[in-house]
Amino acid sequence: MNRKNDHLLLARQSTALHNSFDDMIINHHASIPKYNLDEINITTCICGFELATPFFINAITGGSEYAKQINQKLANIAEKCQIAMATGSFSPALKNSEYVDDFLYIHNKSILSMTNIGADKSFFAMQQAISYTNADILQIHLNTLQELLMYEGDHNFNEWSNNITSAITELNIPIIVKEVGFGMSKNTIHSLIDLGVKTIDISGKGGTNFAYIENSRSNNPIEYLNNWGISTVNSLLNSIPYQSQCDFIASGGVRNALDIVKCFILGAKAVGISQTFLNWVVEYEEHVVVEKIEQLKLEIKKIMCLLNCKCLSELRNIDYYLINDTLHYHQQITEK
Repeated sequence: MNRKNDHLLLARQSTALHNSFDDMIINHHASIPKYNLDEINITTCICGFELATPFFINAITGGSEYAKQINQKLANIAEKCQIAMATGSFSPALKNSEYVDDFLYIHNKSILSMTNIGADKSFFAMQQAISYTNADILQIHLNTLQELLMYEGDHNFNEWSNNITSAITELNIPIIVKEVGFGMSKNTIHSLIDLGVKTIDISGKGGTNFAYIENSRSNNPIEYLNNWGISTVNSLLNSIPYQSQCDFIASGGVRNALDIVKCFILGAKAVGISQTFLNWVVEYEEHVVVEKIEQLKLEIKKIMCLLNCKCLSELRNIDYYLINDTLHYHQQITEK
């Protein structure tokens, strides 16, 4: 079976049993609302681009006929809803030109588009990805654990930092460096900022689980690593000391409007969603997914209205408390 088809099938089975967003409780204050619902503004900005919607379709797939069908459907939905979209890793197209069309469909749409490539790829490969797709933004993903568990994985890592630095200094489009569902520590965030990274997608544990996916594909699985990583909420908490130096995107297990609002309370500038959108496009017709996305936008506005926040930046002033594992992690990491 095609590796990308494996990923799509297993991604839909890899939902975490526990989600850190459930450990973050917004403190409700009964009050008279300040704003009408139609006054609520959900625009945001990443990489110098204004987004009419604070969430986008994050990298999912590419590199098979089935993946092409998924990308075409997602691209149509993105254009109808006017939300940004990132395609899956462009690496298959670099190895086999027949897959290039899997990724081009989105970049011909009238929306903000991102192409995605691994940090293991050379500066030349990154140039090729941009040249083929004419993307607005390049996502560079960090997937060390996935590479180590994947039987086709690349185990050479010592050029990753150089590849990222070259992309930042030489490419003429914005760069986002992102994890692939294992989250980020303060040390990782600090190291990326030292490399010159200006936008980071913390991509925490809680959504698509590439340890589970690759272990499911392996003849010699290391299944005790399936729970590896830092949750999305804790990764965002780790980012707080660095939010004046870098913009942060939240992704990893985002399920609904409340999760999105919580990301903005913790300082995110945008929210990437993969698994939820993948499930929707597999299960529903395009027009139904469009309706679901429009409803998601409306629900964000309703929660902001409830919190007396007219714009997304005001969510930073909302108080909350933590419980369970998220609280314990935060307390212990803060004490160190």
